[in-house]
Amino acid sequence: MLQCSQCEFFVRGPGNQVGFRCDPFSTIKESECLIKWQLIKAGELAHHMVRMVQAYEATVKMYERLAPLQEKMFRHMEREIDDYDEAEQWKYGSLEEGEEEDEEEDHDENDRPGFSV
Repeated sequence: MLQCSQCEFFVRGPGNQVGFRCDPFSTIKESECLIKWQLIKAGELAHHMVRMVQAYEATVKMYERLAPLQEKMFRHMEREIDDYDEAEQWKYGSLEEGEEEDEEEDHDENDRPGFSV
């Protein structure tokens, strides 16, 4: 069996890191090479998964830190909208007043002399 360190596709990088330039579809020399290649890829995938989980946890921590600020912003925006609605209320009046005005107009039209329906 050929040792990986003796293979032409073996690369030792800085910090004594091991690297492989093997292509499982064309450059595999022995059946054991494919098994080693699969183990290496599984290890890389596990490392990527760990990094993704760490990134997710960091995002959740940031959201937890922003939550109180977000709540304050929502309350402030609600107050601003309520103040705006209150300030604009004179234009439209309340709904109850509007309904009363409509009923009064209906009565006035029917009460006029010479008006028949």
